[in-house]
Amino acid sequence: TILCGEFRPGHFDGVASVVTRLFNIVRPDSAVFGQKDYQQLVIIRRLQADLHLPIRIVAGPTMREADGLALSSRNQYLAPSDRSRAAGLHRALASCAEKLTAGKGSFPALEKKGAADLVAAGFRPDYFAIRNAADLSAVSAASRSLVVMAAARLGRARLIDNLLVNL
Repeated sequence: TILCGEFRPGHFDGVASVVTRLFNIVRPDSAVFGQKDYQQLVIIRRLQADLHLPIRIVAGPTMREADGLALSSRNQYLAPSDRSRAAGLHRALASCAEKLTAGKGSFPALEKKGAADLVAAGFRPDYFAIRNAADLSAVSAASRSLVVMAAARLGRARLIDNLLVNL
């Protein structure tokens, strides 16, 4: 119900059901899920742990275009005029990650700035969030392993991306 789940009700219930069925049919030793959809990866890891499935969940690295845009089938929905602006999503995440690493700014201020950067680049953000990487819980002063995440619309495309940050 948080992050992408807030904007796509029921989506992750469906993902969990389909993946559980697939695991039960195929019975793999390991399964690779892309890190680009970080929330899905966290949910699949939780599903594996909760159901005590003997499967190793591997995070596949996010593949990117030269300008930083994460490769995704959703990119096909970008109009040519939007494609050049689409890398703004990665730039906003990278800027936030740099500030986190440098200890500049509070979590709420950095989230607000990241969302404002997306709006300035022509996006309609669903969210821009800093969360604990392990479970997507709210961050605190003691948090050290973080993920900076965003989902935003640009034209017809809804783009998602994230960056891991270790403090």
